[in-house]
Amino acid sequence: MSVVLPGAALPSDTPDPVTPRSLPHRGGEVNPSVDALRAQFGSAVQRHEVTWGETCAWVDAARIREIVLWLRDDPSQQYDYLVDITAVEHRDAVAPLEMVWHLRSLPYRRFLRLKSALDPAAELEVASIEPVYKCANWLEREVFDMFGITFTGHSDLRRILMWESYAEGFPLRKDFPLRGRFSRSEQLSRALSANPEAPYSMEELSVVDAFHELPADMRERLLREQGQG
Repeated sequence: MSVVLPGAALPSDTPDPVTPRSLPHRGGEVNPSVDALRAQFGSAVQRHEVTWGETCAWVDAARIREIVLWLRDDPSQQYDYLVDITAVEHRDAVAPLEMVWHLRSLPYRRFLRLKSALDPAAELEVASIEPVYKCANWLEREVFDMFGITFTGHSDLRRILMWESYAEGFPLRKDFPLRGRFSRSEQLSRALSANPEAPYSMEELSVVDAFHELPADMRERLLREQGQG
C-alpha cells in the first residue's frame, strides 16, 4: 500500500473507495502494522485479533508512549491522527480494566486499535501520550474523570466533566450506581426540603437557582412529583 499525499493526483487505475460488506465477525485481513510492531517491540505486543474488519493489538502498558511515538513517526506507519482514548471495565473480578487507544494513518488509510490491560490490584496508572499527540490532553482528562486512571506526565490532569469537588467516585466504573450516588433528582429534592437557614454547598445553591429559573408550569409539576404541590 502506498502513501497518499494531500493534494496529490491518484493514478488513473486507482479503484474508487468502497464500503466493506459481509465482513466476518472474527478473523479477516490483519492490519500490517501488527507485524511491524512485533518486529520493532517484540514481546511488548502480546496478542491481536480482527473483529468486523478492525485490528486490535494488546500491548504492554509500560511501553505505550514509545509505541505510539514510533507509529506516528516511522515512515512506514505514519499514524498521524489520534481518534480517541477511552477505557473499559469488564464485569468480571478476574478480567482487568483496559485502556484503549484508537489511531488512524491517513496517508496509508489504516485504522489500528491498541489496548493495554491494567492490573486491578495495582495503581490505575499509565503514561500520558500527550507529548506525542496534543489532542490527548482532553481525552485523557475524560478517562481520568470517568474511570479514575492516572496519566503520568500529563500537563494538566484534572476533572473535565464533573466538577472539581465531586467525590462520588467514577461514573463509568462498574461499581457506580446507574442513577449515581447523588442523582440530580435527589439533589433537587434535598434542596427543596432543606432548612433555609442551613449552610448550602455551591452545588446545592446552583440546583436551587436552576429550579427558580424554570417555567412556572414545570416548577409546579416538579413540586407535585415531590409531594409538595
